[in-house]
Amino acid sequence: MSHTIHTLRRLRVQRSTLAVPGSNPGMIEKAAQSAADVIFLDLEDAVAPPDKEQARRNVIGALNDIDWKAKGKTISVRINGLDTHYMYRDVVDVMEQAGDRLDMFLIPKVGVPADVYMVEALCNQIEMARGYSHQVGLEALIETPLGMGNVEAIAAAPSRLEALHFGVADYAAFTKARTVNIGGLNENYPGDQWHAALSRMTVACRAYGLRPIDGPFGDFSDPGGFRAACKRGAALGIEGKWAIHPDQIALANEEFSAPASEVERARRIIVALKEAEAQGRGAASLDGKMIDAASERMARNVLAVDAAIKGTMEEA
Repeated sequence: MSHTIHTLRRLRVQRSTLAVPGSNPGMIEKAAQSAADVIFLDLEDAVAPPDKEQARRNVIGALNDIDWKAKGKTISVRINGLDTHYMYRDVVDVMEQAGDRLDMFLIPKVGVPADVYMVEALCNQIEMARGYSHQVGLEALIETPLGMGNVEAIAAAPSRLEALHFGVADYAAFTKARTVNIGGLNENYPGDQWHAALSRMTVACRAYGLRPIDGPFGDFSDPGGFRAACKRGAALGIEGKWAIHPDQIALANEEFSAPASEVERARRIIVALKEAEAQGRGAASLDGKMIDAASERMARNVLAVDAAIKGTMEEA
């Protein structure tokens, strides 16, 4: 094991991340009643340019008027891109008027570490000016070739960054992938065409202590396809997935939670290895399979996530 170890920067339960347009107050109210772990109020792609300023006011109102903590929600706001004139006002207005009620900003189309630094610098200054004791976290969307090309550098840079999200729709557009199916598989590709990108982002996250989150699956009338995408993500080490429709929330929560049988096996692995250690052995056999120190690390991962999920449910 290397002497350089980056532990998880911030543990949050984020099996499901519900996307909600900031331009629709009714949907924001409904989102607060949902079973989503995280809700991001969107000021970017889901809001047309003429509605940007009103959407920002709606989001600030929702942050202040709804008791998100009492409802067991982590709340994030997706700001507009750094290449727009909306972005600075998104950060300034939300931070100045509701920064003590916000958990995270989601930064779209991050291409280089300096993009994260720019938003963090604004947050730092406003937190100091307002005397906030609460520090707003940051998430970054990796959805361009530049962002994926620099994903390790973005993850490694010292910052308040907590998570990276894979923005599959824009990633497909910018890479000129021949698909119009957001997040789905292309029947002309022998396998999963998003596997390499998701795997690379996940490895960068795990190397530097961030949470990897998968983005949208556009066909909300295809629960089987959404579930399969969740399963593929979980197999790679991803912690959760976007829900662009309320019907996707329960599926994401289920697929990114370890089943009871898996949790019980993890506990048995810990016990079996302790017994083996007492007998001077570094490995053991459980249910006809060899287990060792790596098995224990995997088992403890399962138990830690299960404990976090149960703790969040109890708090809610």
